Amino acid sequence: MSYDVQTIRKHFPSLSAAHFDGPGGSQVPDVVGEAVAGTLCAAIANRGVVTAAERRASAVVAEARQAVADLLVADPAGVVFGRSMTQLTYDFSRTLAKSWGPGDEVVVTRLDHDANIRPWVQAAAAAGATVRWASFDPATGELDPSEIAALLSSRTRLVAVTAASNLLGTRPDIPAIAAAVHEAGALLYVDGVHLTPHAPVDVTALGADFYACSPYKFLGPHLGLVVAAPSLLETLRPDKLLPSTDAVPERFELGTLPYELLAGTTAAVDFLAGLVPGSGSRRERLVASLAALEAYESALLARLDAGLAGIPGVTRYGRASRHRTPTVLFSVDGVASQAVYEHLGAAGVNAPAGSFYAIECSRHLGLGDTGAVRAGIAPYTTEDDVDRLLAGVASVPRG
Repeated sequence: MSYDVQTIRKHFPSLSAAHFDGPGGSQVPDVVGEAVAGTLCAAIANRGVVTAAERRASAVVAEARQAVADLLVADPAGVVFGRSMTQLTYDFSRTLAKSWGPGDEVVVTRLDHDANIRPWVQAAAAAGATVRWASFDPATGELDPSEIAALLSSRTRLVAVTAASNLLGTRPDIPAIAAAVHEAGALLYVDGVHLTPHAPVDVTALGADFYACSPYKFLGPHLGLVVAAPSLLETLRPDKLLPSTDAVPERFELGTLPYELLAGTTAAVDFLAGLVPGSGSRRERLVASLAALEAYESALLARLDAGLAGIPGVTRYGRASRHRTPTVLFSVDGVASQAVYEHLGAAGVNAPAGSFYAIECSRHLGLGDTGAVRAGIAPYTTEDDVDRLLAGVASVPRG
């Protein structure tokens, strides 16, 4: 089924510029905004079964858990919602670290966003555990599974790794990493924030024990989520208020959930399922739509890569040979990346500069803490958008 970007763009009232800032947060379709507003304006209360308002709140939560389960091939009883992926990862790191001690080991990678590094580093330090670092090839941006496998031991308790680098787009071989991690008897925590918007995801097939992502990166509202097997969640005892439920997954959700944002998340998943016309279950429609989106975005990525390669003085970082998300990090010789960003912004092209919290990755690339310019392709990106970006880069004033 062909991907009709112009039909999709009609649902995005915010597209007054060429947006390549999706990796930091996507634009939102009208149906998501309507779902949020409709929930806020409806009679709603704390979850329950007595009043219509209580039942409505309960239904919103149940529908959101099921939508996420369909998106990621997870058990809805294992879907945990929170303020952000960062907040949830801190929560899980503190909970898991209760069983760690001196001699235990945690593995993190220099490819990751800091939200999947610092919580584990800090939790390990508090527990007296050791942190081991896996590096990637700065020339290609590739993280070989052997880099992680070499660090594993009988004392490894957890490995934290990204499913796709938010800075380079690199997609490590998660199933291979998972196999090595599980053979060592450890748990695998996968940051799926940057992968989920761009490809079909099956958490079970990936082998992730925990998979974290953010709806606002896949056309939804601002919140985060983690999925895990309910049986695994049952073994964990997070800090919580005395009267709050001990049921899974609610024991991990602190305070009242943002019902309007959960309704927006369901709407976002439904929108993704309808990117291309089709029939079948929501999961089947999601797979078809996201496969079509992946092919469409890959073609735009090839156009962007080729165009940047043809502009003198442009350096691109990360040339992963495996599949990567449609994300390009680049700089212009002799020009500060912030100046490139500002020049593009003045031309109506939103492509920001920075390390985007992937500070270890940026440093490992030799870019320090300032990073470079990042351009991310999204479901609403067109060939014209790509050409506008390329024209903007080509016209950057040189010193």
